[in-house]
Amino acid sequence: MKIVEVNNRTSILINQLLEVWENSVKATHTFLSNEEIENIKKYVPQAISEISHLIIAEEDNNMPIAFMGIENQKLEMLFIKNSERGKGLGKQLLNYGMENYNVNELAVNEQKPNAKGFYEHIGFKVYKRSEIDEQGNPYPLLYMRLES
Repeated sequence: MKIVEVNNRTSILINQLLEVWENSVKATHTFLSNEEIENIKKYVPQAISEISHLIIAEEDNNMPIAFMGIENQKLEMLFIKNSERGKGLGKQLLNYGMENYNVNELAVNEQKPNAKGFYEHIGFKVYKRSEIDEQGNPYPLLYMRLES
């Protein structure tokens, strides 16, 4: 496994990352219906294309198994293929982002207590809560900052 930063976001790569995204979301976002996932999926390629820093974890065959996106010291996305969860990839990617891009902030769905616990284990603490997500949907978000 290796971590690589990607500047050239080809349609092939975006489609591979979209598969990782969908696999991850179906496993972890159990509060979303299949219809909601399909609706959100329409916007993911654009988000992947436009994020300032795209960092990917690849298998030895160069296939992506996880990725994160960073914008202005904020973790905007972190998705791990379900079969690869629990192997330390999330921690490796997040540490990379903290060391190289000073990541110190993120938002996580409140309905994902495992994700909240993961970020707390790294050192993030909740400083704010909203009743709706950033698209105005009724999915509460927890805003977290790295405690120094």
